[in-house]
Amino acid sequence: MQSLSFALVSFFLSSPFVGPSQSVILTQVSQLQTLTFDYIIVGGAYAFGHKITKLTSSSLCIPSSASDQGMIQLQAPFIAPQAAPHTAVDWNYTVIPQSGLQERTFPYPRGRVLGGTSSINYLFQQYGSSEDWDRISRVVGDAGWAWSNMRQYIQKTCAPADGHNTSGQFIPSLHGSDGVFPVSLPGFNQSIDSRVIATTRQLAEFPFNPDMSGGDQSLLGVGFLQSSSGGGIRSSSASTYLAQANSRPNLTVLINVTVLKLVQSGTANVLKSFRSVQFSPSPQTPSTIVTARKEVILSAGAIGTPQILLLSGIGSSTDLKTFNITALIDNSSVGGSLIDSPFLPNVFSVGQDTLDTILRNSTLFGDAMVQWVAQKTGLLADSLVNTLGWARLPTNSTIFTNVTDPAAGPNSPHYEFIPTCTHHEIYPRTFFIAPNVPFPTDGTFLTMVTTLSCPTSRGNLKLSSANPFDKPLIDPRYLTTDFDIFAMRESVKAVMRFLKAPAWSDYDVRLTGPLINATTDSTIDTYVRTLSSSVFHPAGTAMMTSTTLTVGVVNPDLTVKGADGLRVVDASVFPFLPSTHPQGAIYLLAERASDIIKGLP
Repeated sequence: MQSLSFALVSFFLSSPFVGPSQSVILTQVSQLQTLTFDYIIVGGAYAFGHKITKLTSSSLCIPSSASDQGMIQLQAPFIAPQAAPHTAVDWNYTVIPQSGLQERTFPYPRGRVLGGTSSINYLFQQYGSSEDWDRISRVVGDAGWAWSNMRQYIQKTCAPADGHNTSGQFIPSLHGSDGVFPVSLPGFNQSIDSRVIATTRQLAEFPFNPDMSGGDQSLLGVGFLQSSSGGGIRSSSASTYLAQANSRPNLTVLINVTVLKLVQSGTANVLKSFRSVQFSPSPQTPSTIVTARKEVILSAGAIGTPQILLLSGIGSSTDLKTFNITALIDNSSVGGSLIDSPFLPNVFSVGQDTLDTILRNSTLFGDAMVQWVAQKTGLLADSLVNTLGWARLPTNSTIFTNVTDPAAGPNSPHYEFIPTCTHHEIYPRTFFIAPNVPFPTDGTFLTMVTTLSCPTSRGNLKLSSANPFDKPLIDPRYLTTDFDIFAMRESVKAVMRFLKAPAWSDYDVRLTGPLINATTDSTIDTYVRTLSSSVFHPAGTAMMTSTTLTVGVVNPDLTVKGADGLRVVDASVFPFLPSTHPQGAIYLLAERASDIIKGLP
């Protein structure tokens, strides 16, 4: 069997701490032993890269160091918000002023560390609805993307950090029996958990869902969060898939460089070949070009991938001409169809202790930190929330008089709500849950976050210049369709109804802040536009379409239209945003990509 070699080029990292997988990582270009590889993967696509390396019998040689030291926020689930924005492990993007959000701009976090955004996100792990995958399959004309095929890639769920009995909190038969990526249920009880579950018994509108992962199980209802963690530690693609490759010498990982562009390496059957990648450690240092014998695989995410394509001359010839970039493949779909969900923190004042008490008290929080460091249990071993819910608008909603239902099917949600017993910074300066944002000096709070599960607003990503070190222009165009503002308005009304259940009667829930004035459709809309920002789940910027269509960026096999030797494997290829948090769906995408590359159906 032919031996395969890989160059995994992660984007420039200003921090040496990269995650708990920490194998030997090359930090200087001079350390490369060769400039030619079988595959060159640009980005963090370990989820399929590690599987392809199994085609060889050679052993792994990745230099080992404890690169997670000093970066506890990449490992302790609860303090994930400290990882971004405005840190060395974040690309520190911002969106341009949003017309649907009163011309506001705000941070747009993406992971700038091994593992990419899987190393800094909030660990929500679902797979999308079966209808999500079946719709993709229909639209692109490839049965391999249907749920009946994609379900095989779901991995096992492990015990929660506290080892409690999880009976009734998930359905084991819906999950795999093995895998390298731990997923677990909450391992630290929050004070509102019992109230949330009691509400599902009291209000028929919010039924209990015994498994919130999606797929074969309807997403609709309220249940327990499944998180990308195991043993109280974050599961990122670096700490799992990359670590799995530690025994194979055919994977080279190079950090501390920025990819400048892809370089045309020839032609094949009238298609332009792109098997070379140019990169540099900084604007002041010489660049280097490496070449793939087989393929270059872009896995730089829904922001990085289209930026690299555009810098390489793959995009709208009109837009590229503005920056004197020669259009090698004229494709106006590159960077288009950016889709993302708006994020709204609905904050209530409550009359009982919440996590705010711990987060304001350095001694209590310090004790929680000591417990996590010693035992990987307690508050910090969990994500920020333990429960969540998905719901649909009623079928007789007035919006459907003139708007077609955008959900993937009748079992796919329109919006999500996420309860957490702490204050959420309600002012537009930032949008992150505690502990790295300022709180009121006193009081206790409950936040009911709402987001859209099937937003219809579409934006775009464009270059700001021809300089690869300049950040692109990101314009998601949030809340610019009638459906999106209608659904967000109804989500606010829904959480109001949720908190009217008897389960909350002694919790002394009170309106606070701008929510006090959100009493009519008009004032709710103003409230939504004033406080919403992003849940940072971008997709669609290198959209997958049928091979028969010229619109779109990649074919169903993820090869770039009009190009040879170039493939994209990340969320940018999704033609629709998955109904859930997309991390789990992206892993399924990557797993299938590895099979496609290996020639499997």
